[in-house]
Amino acid sequence: MSSDPTQIQESLEKLNLDSKPEVETSNEAADDVAETSASLYVGELNPSVNEALLFEIFSPIGQVSSIRVCRDAVTKKSLGYAYVNFNKLDDGEKAIEELNYSLVDGRPCRIMWSQRDPSLRRNGDGNIFIKNLHPAIDNKALHDTFTAFGKILSCKVATDEMGNSKCFGFVHYETAEAAEAAIENVNGMLLNDREVFVAKHISKKDRESKFEEMKANFTNVFIKNLSLETTEEELTKLFEPYGKITSLYLEKDQEGKSKGFGFVNFEQHEDALKAVEELNDKEVGGQPIYVGRAQKKRERLEELKKQYEATRLERISKYQGVNLFVKNLDDSVDSEKLEQEFKPFGTITSARVMVDETGKSKGFGFVCFSSPEEATKAITEMNQRMFEGKPLYVALAQRKDVRRSQLEQQIQARNQMRMQNAAATGMPGQFMAPMFYQQPGFFPPNGRQQGGQPFPGAPNPQMMMGRNGQVPPPQGFQGQVPPNGQQRGPNGQPLPVYGMPPVYGQQPNQQNRGFFPPNGRKSRDLSAIIASVPVEQQKRILGEELYPKVVNTGKANEPEAAGKITGMMLDLDNQEILSLLEDDELFNNHFEDALTAYEEYKKSAEDN
Repeated sequence: MSSDPTQIQESLEKLNLDSKPEVETSNEAADDVAETSASLYVGELNPSVNEALLFEIFSPIGQVSSIRVCRDAVTKKSLGYAYVNFNKLDDGEKAIEELNYSLVDGRPCRIMWSQRDPSLRRNGDGNIFIKNLHPAIDNKALHDTFTAFGKILSCKVATDEMGNSKCFGFVHYETAEAAEAAIENVNGMLLNDREVFVAKHISKKDRESKFEEMKANFTNVFIKNLSLETTEEELTKLFEPYGKITSLYLEKDQEGKSKGFGFVNFEQHEDALKAVEELNDKEVGGQPIYVGRAQKKRERLEELKKQYEATRLERISKYQGVNLFVKNLDDSVDSEKLEQEFKPFGTITSARVMVDETGKSKGFGFVCFSSPEEATKAITEMNQRMFEGKPLYVALAQRKDVRRSQLEQQIQARNQMRMQNAAATGMPGQFMAPMFYQQPGFFPPNGRQQGGQPFPGAPNPQMMMGRNGQVPPPQGFQGQVPPNGQQRGPNGQPLPVYGMPPVYGQQPNQQNRGFFPPNGRKSRDLSAIIASVPVEQQKRILGEELYPKVVNTGKANEPEAAGKITGMMLDLDNQEILSLLEDDELFNNHFEDALTAYEEYKKSAEDN
């Protein structure tokens, strides 16, 4: 069926893609065209199938007027179906006869007449439902089986995500008479050694309405918690006084022993209802039994799901404002010791330190109070208090999805701010690694040592990016700033830049880290440094310490990842950041949360 690609392209360009005639015609002429033209729906297509391939397949049948592969409005990806229009009705019938279920790009296509009238497409006349199909029966086999009873408009076997049969399907006939004939002749027949069920298709809305009616007038009763010694005869004697029983079943295992549950079906709804009311929770054989309306598996699962969701919401509401999250716990702290520490602030309903599989503390836990006022008081008094040699972090407990959502919102806000700043300064939209202020006093007032040379280990207190992307010199320093932005001293030698994060793709330079002279020792205690500088400079100092730790994890490999993760961690309290810098395990816990939020943000950004 191969053709010259050039000819195919020329033919495609001649197709009437918008279906608008070049010359106006009368209504009679338009009706004549509608009666003689053919519009086909072609489904089950691979996403890679395009108009050119379909034209190559359908054009040998007859003159094609238009082809359209339906695509997603945003992503422009194929939705897996298309419409092929012929100028002649006979060509459409021939295409269905010769090409239906043929392979298109390795997958059998499904062709049917396009029904443009929604009322005719949805009224359900001629539509039948078939279940208990053998897994080997596909669309073509189902079509071949049912085509003997009339003209089929559509035929499909339902499949899962992997393309495997769900063992049921649908056949839509042109007439209701053909559907009735198929039901009468095929229902109860053996197809591939399986007895199939065939009936008129009922819409989901009607099925739900019928299901509600059936629930209100149930006759089948489910019994459980029966003694394993209970027999069918004893079960019959128990339920016979309430009405006529049409069937009774006691579930047994392979050895014929009772599993402790069964079903009793009454002839009248009133009898079943009376049995449920009088026998439920009645003691039989030394234990109370359960008697209730029999439910289908789907209904039971839905009810269990609703109960679980209601319980979860109730638990969230119950513990809202009273459950505290406590971390940075010493390994020696257990649940009892944690409860004793928080007991002075109110009535504790539960206290627990989380442990791993070996029973070792994970370094965090939860304390739940009886009232929000007690919890608030505990947060105020205990947050950052030293306990077993470590400062505690205490805050209201949040669900994991809420925490991640907040982190994602922080990433988005920072990203928008970065883009706005870049637009305001005229800089391109790439990510800029953060730069931080340093504490005043590291430089002498004139920015030099007594000998006139810059202090080699000192950071620059005025490290800020100019509008042109260059780094201006510090106050009091009159060195040269060449076009590439690198500072030079009076002798023309380049000055080292301190307090800057390492260039992406390079290993961090330990000599260029803030507050570290070349000998690698801290000049002063970091917490003392933080306390001695203005509030607006504290985050920059802490960020300069956090950034190399983030890079050294080896997990923030993307160009902007390290900066964004550092920014998220800087949203913590200063005291908690100081704890992170001293405790690697605590740092890793926060880093993993921030990394997860960053990856989810990147994924959502790519999807959008």
